[in-house]
Amino acid sequence: MSPALRALVFDVDGTLADTEHFHRTAFNLAFAEAGLDWQWDEALYTQLLQVSGGRERIRHHWERTQAGRFEIDGRALDDIVERVHVAKNAAYEAMVASGRVPLRPGVLALMEQALRDGLPLAIATTTSPVNVAALLRQAIGPQWKLHFPVVCDGATAPRKKPHPQVYLQVLQRLRQPARSCIAFEDSANGLRAATGAGLATVVTPTSFTRGHDFDGALRVLPSLDGVTLEDLRGWQAG
Repeated sequence: MSPALRALVFDVDGTLADTEHFHRTAFNLAFAEAGLDWQWDEALYTQLLQVSGGRERIRHHWERTQAGRFEIDGRALDDIVERVHVAKNAAYEAMVASGRVPLRPGVLALMEQALRDGLPLAIATTTSPVNVAALLRQAIGPQWKLHFPVVCDGATAPRKKPHPQVYLQVLQRLRQPARSCIAFEDSANGLRAATGAGLATVVTPTSFTRGHDFDGALRVLPSLDGVTLEDLRGWQAG
């Protein structure tokens, strides 16, 4: 007998909303504000998305492009990374607050069906808590936390995807076995994190991640448009 479906666990960036274009724009605004002559175009940003976490992406790019140009100790680099990341988050939050970042097709309908069915929703992301709150507050409303009793993010799970830490935290807080939950992701790192924790995973790639290897996914779909709980239960049983 297949296990009953008892929770849906969502990644945020790229999965709930196609946010990466806005994150890339926000990074470039923060670089200009910091006096850095960086400009991340789509091709470069697509490569950088293989590095999980905004701070980690900034540090990775610095080490690749600036290490030979500047002598800087670890603490000074930490300060630069943090300052740029704070400015980037502020720029991103402003875009979200303006209503420019909608949820992806089918996401809200599936969430609403789950809530009507009494199925808990959870967040498993490595993005910053402020980014999670900004997006969901705008998309769902100020009471969004009532719909997501479990939120694990970059603050609770310092080991970034593809490490399964954030999903293991979610399962612990949900008090559910992995086989009773389905995860939703958009990237190979996210898929590896979710399946590494034992969750069947539905992947909805974006233009930035469609070239990733999604071997092992429960389903790979263009979006969640038209996907129902009945579909999920059928895929889970299969």
